[in-house]
Amino acid sequence: MAGEGRGRVTYPTALGASSLKTITLLGQDLADDVMGSVGFGELAFWLATQRRPTPGETRVFEAVLAALADHGFTPTAIVTRLTYLSAPDSVQGALAAGLLGGGSRFLGVTEDCGRFLHDVLSGVDGGLPTDDEGWDALALTAVRDQREKGRFVPGLGHHVHKEGDPRTPRLFAIAAEEGVRGPHLALFAAIGRVHPQVLGKTLPLNGAGTCGAALADLGLPLELLRAFALLARTAGLIGQLAEEIRHPVGNDIFLSVDLNNASVPPDPQSPESSTGGRHG
Repeated sequence: MAGEGRGRVTYPTALGASSLKTITLLGQDLADDVMGSVGFGELAFWLATQRRPTPGETRVFEAVLAALADHGFTPTAIVTRLTYLSAPDSVQGALAAGLLGGGSRFLGVTEDCGRFLHDVLSGVDGGLPTDDEGWDALALTAVRDQREKGRFVPGLGHHVHKEGDPRTPRLFAIAAEEGVRGPHLALFAAIGRVHPQVLGKTLPLNGAGTCGAALADLGLPLELLRAFALLARTAGLIGQLAEEIRHPVGNDIFLSVDLNNASVPPDPQSPESSTGGRHG
C-alpha cells in the first residue's frame, strides 16, 4: 500500500530495488548473495512467500516443477508451436499463447485439487485425523459430498495413466523423505484408498493433483498454485520452441488441418441451444 514519506508518495516492496551501484532482492545483495548461490526453484519459492525455503522444501518444490514442465504435444504445446509458425518474430507471443491455454482442462487441476483439499480440511472440527482410519473417514465424506453434488473430485483420474500416474508415488516419497508430507497429501492419499467405495471403480491419483497437494502442504498461497504450474510449463514451452526451431512440425500440423478440412452445410443449431461439457 502506498504511503506518505516526507512529502512524497512511497511504494514499499520487499522484492527488488535498485540504486546507483547495487541491486537488492528480498533483502539480499543480488550480485553477491543471490547470483550463483541461490537456485531458480529456491528463488521462485522465496519470491512468492518472502521466506527462504528449507532444503527439503526446495527439493519438493523443484520436484513439482519438474513434474509439470512438459507433457508432449498437449494443446498448450501445439498452440505455442503454431503461434511461432505464424509469428516467428514473436517468441513472447508464442510462449504467451501456450500459457494462456493453462486452465480447467490442462494445468488448472493443480490449483483445483489444492483448493479442494484445503476446503475439506478447513471444514474439520475438533482437529485433524491422526491415523489412516480417520483420514479414510474424512476422505469418504468428501468424495460422497462431491458425488452428491454431481462434481468430479479434482486430481482423480488420468486419460493416459489409467493404471497409475508414475509421478504420484514419487512425489509422495520425496515429501515423506523431506518431512513435509502434510495434511493435504494425507487427505489426497486417503481419497485414493476410499473413492472406489463411492464411485464403483478405481481411478489413479494424477500427478497434477498430487502437485497441488504438495504445494499446499508447503504453505504456498492457494491463489498462486496455478501460477507455479505455469512457471513449470514455461520451461517446457521453451523446450517446445527450441525443438520446433531444430525440427519443425508446426507447418505439418497446420497443413494436416488445412488440407483435410471438409466443407459441410451450416449447422442450424443455434449457440443458445447447444450445451457444452467440462473435461473431467
